[in-house]
Amino acid sequence: MSKIDLRNKIIFITGVAGFIGAYFAKQLLDTVDGITIIGIDNMNDYYDVKLKESRLESLCNNSKFIFVKGNIADKELINNIFNTYHPQIVVNLAAQAGVRYSITNPDAYIESNIIGFYNILEACRHSYDEGKVPVEHLVYASSSSVYGSNKKVPYSTEDKVDYPVSLYAATKKSNELMAYTYSKLYNIPSTGLRFFTVYGPAGRPDMAYFSFTNKLAQGKKIQIFNYGDMYRDFTYIDDIVKGIVLVLQKVPEPMEDGVRYKIYNIGNNKPENLMHFVEVLEKCLMEEGIITKPGEKELLPMQPGDVYQTYADVDDLVRDFGFKPSTSLEEGLSKFAKWYREFYMQK
Repeated sequence: MSKIDLRNKIIFITGVAGFIGAYFAKQLLDTVDGITIIGIDNMNDYYDVKLKESRLESLCNNSKFIFVKGNIADKELINNIFNTYHPQIVVNLAAQAGVRYSITNPDAYIESNIIGFYNILEACRHSYDEGKVPVEHLVYASSSSVYGSNKKVPYSTEDKVDYPVSLYAATKKSNELMAYTYSKLYNIPSTGLRFFTVYGPAGRPDMAYFSFTNKLAQGKKIQIFNYGDMYRDFTYIDDIVKGIVLVLQKVPEPMEDGVRYKIYNIGNNKPENLMHFVEVLEKCLMEEGIITKPGEKELLPMQPGDVYQTYADVDDLVRDFGFKPSTSLEEGLSKFAKWYREFYMQK
């Protein structure tokens, strides 16, 4: 793999006020000399905008960070950003997230995840036009959702992923196919990252651990699907960011057909039972004084679009980067509980 030196590079990050985007941008700004980050986010109200504003605030204090408020589905805006700033590396983290929301609001997913990603690919393609600065590496977020209800575990990037069980998963699979085509036709080096259930401080309120916490803190009962018989490969945010930074710096080796294209799983390689997860969460919340006792639970059948388990095979990540996510559930949820108390309960 050819190595990319991140120093003095101009990096374009989409979804920069999102959970992963903000952590990732901050890590680069804090650790890489001379870097300039152009970040875009539409700041939509899919969840509490105050959370996005808080994440953004920590980035905007840095003179090397330029924020553009806008939508990646706006082709003219994306082209203007490329023509103005000439990014050398592009990291597409903007997406309409959430499996269940895609069942009731499909338009949002087609706009952001399909049209938006197409605009990014097109801008990368035209960066190779004569006299322009070519994009050296496109890295984009995919999702463990693409594995659908695959029975074989752990999930490997070699597995067939032809049967998505939600539109969200279908859009992420589409991203991988589109990236491959653009890599093949226009020689754009691209790497897709299938994230497995990312959690941590300042995360997404629609994620189970966050919504459980909100309900427990209010003394409400929590809904647990498939009667608690579900498994998730929870990955702590710092591990995800470390993985992205490592991947960013290495352009994929050409495949047999010469295409510089690669997909990695980033997961903890250790599925946790949902009921155990809730017990650990409650313990951490009690330690921080957010709740005084375990909450009431309502056990319900499986939701449409949900999968029984996620479980990442990360052998490629270990082989190519010597890296494997390692933050334990106890450590990760403890950090989340501390943040939650400071952010929500000390105001």
